[in-house]
Amino acid sequence: MSISGTLATAKRALEAYSTAMQVAGDNIANANTPGYIRNVLELSTERPYQFGDLIVGAGVKPSTVRQQIDQYLEARIHAANSDATGAIARENIYKQLELELRELGDTDLSSRFSDFIGSVNEVVNQPEQSSLRGNVIEQGQLLAADIRDLRGRIDRLREQQNTRISDLTDEANSLIDQIQGLNTGIASLEYNGLSTSQAGSLRSQRYQALNRLSEIIPITYQEARNGVVNVTSGSDYIILENRTQHLVTAATSDRGAAIQTVQFDKTHTEVTEAGGELKGVFEARDEILGGFIDNFDELVSGLIFQFNRLHSSGEGLEGFTSVSAESRVNDVNVALGATTLPFKPTHGSFDFKVINKQTGVIETHNIAVDADGIGGNDTSLESLRAALDSLDHVEATISTLGELRIKSDTGFEFRFSNDTSGALAAIGINTFFTGSDAVTINVNNTIKNNHNLFAAGQGAGPADNRNAQLLAKILDNPLPGLQNTSLSDFYDGLISQVGQGSAKATATAKGLGTFRDSLESQRNQYTGVSLDEEAVKLIDAQQAFAASARVIQTVDELMDVLLRI
Repeated sequence: MSISGTLATAKRALEAYSTAMQVAGDNIANANTPGYIRNVLELSTERPYQFGDLIVGAGVKPSTVRQQIDQYLEARIHAANSDATGAIARENIYKQLELELRELGDTDLSSRFSDFIGSVNEVVNQPEQSSLRGNVIEQGQLLAADIRDLRGRIDRLREQQNTRISDLTDEANSLIDQIQGLNTGIASLEYNGLSTSQAGSLRSQRYQALNRLSEIIPITYQEARNGVVNVTSGSDYIILENRTQHLVTAATSDRGAAIQTVQFDKTHTEVTEAGGELKGVFEARDEILGGFIDNFDELVSGLIFQFNRLHSSGEGLEGFTSVSAESRVNDVNVALGATTLPFKPTHGSFDFKVINKQTGVIETHNIAVDADGIGGNDTSLESLRAALDSLDHVEATISTLGELRIKSDTGFEFRFSNDTSGALAAIGINTFFTGSDAVTINVNNTIKNNHNLFAAGQGAGPADNRNAQLLAKILDNPLPGLQNTSLSDFYDGLISQVGQGSAKATATAKGLGTFRDSLESQRNQYTGVSLDEEAVKLIDAQQAFAASARVIQTVDELMDVLLRI
């Protein structure tokens, strides 16, 4: 072996171990850098050569610098990310919903229901007191206002989810562009697969971007030979070689509120079918909050119609001289059940009393309501108007807006009772509430302007409290519109459903978060930097470097001896 060969071997060793110290130093410097993946220098023996009859080794050479990463573990973490972030989004919305319900405070809706029914019970005890009827009106207004306020707060929560959806969409698109840009940089540095080493820092940035993207939407990726990763979500591509697909939002409406959907801009696939934080926010907005709104509206609709049905069958301390229906129909000539009325009448009738205020003489007329769907002669608003208009001392008309109006002659008034059809409640005559759901509920202006029209009795004079007794039991009686459960039980079940859903969401989020944390712990053990381990590698490289330098020094001394001969 020649002295020059020994010198070349030592030189290559110096280069190898100086590279090892550089790699170890880079790992130590980035020990606390988020998302950094430890680099590993792989050494290999240089190709040997023949020296006379001998095959002599040529030393060491750096083979490659690669990242210490487990691709299978990364794929599992990405899937766990999507599950965990979606669960956390659902957990958060349940907590916000519980705060809005305020069931643990003094301003909860159940307390307002109790106050309202309590005011009705006061009328039961003293039906002749007009001031107590006024208290029912006031408590009814407070109840309606609290219902509208709660519905408004839930709607605002849903609008906030729209903002979150827009923010996540923008962030996902930014990450997609970042990954594509890093793809280009990595391919350039690695010479499109011709380089033996990896662009470690750029790859760490890309893995970090992929990790965050997997939290927003579920993704899978596959690395090509040139170092570029192709990213897909379900059956849709996100990055495919030099092509990218972004997310776009589209405006629509749901349950009377403006909402946003998200889809891929080229394949137009709805992203709502995917997972991740984005899907969690969709479910929070549409299923959790939207589902609560559906049930809440069902509760309020049941309250409005059933309370009005009882109220419209009763009488107040005085009758009407004129009244206009609160609800409108789109076609006065079709059956009431086929119109746009929010509530539909059933087959039955109601009594219409015409009273001469001077003589006290009462004429009672039974008005039939045909709603059995047989024969095609079901009652329309026009036929109902005609039946009422045919009575003496009464004029019935229909406004251009489709509202029934009734007016008595001077010196006469009229009252209603015994409505078995629900027609009066459906068209909004002699009712307590107006509206049809939690957005529109209010107290009838006719009663607000004249408390004596509160229908506490059934025609037996000022001390009659029979109708008020029925109204006071509205919360506890089973209602057909609420699956034969009472308003009280339905509301309690609604609150209980929110509490159970919240507890389940919290447990799910905790479990999925713990699983993700365990996977990340495994990744940190495998890909993270251990300062002790890197220090040992640094010392080993330093000693090997010093030994190689000693070889060069020895060769130098030998060369000096030869030159002196």
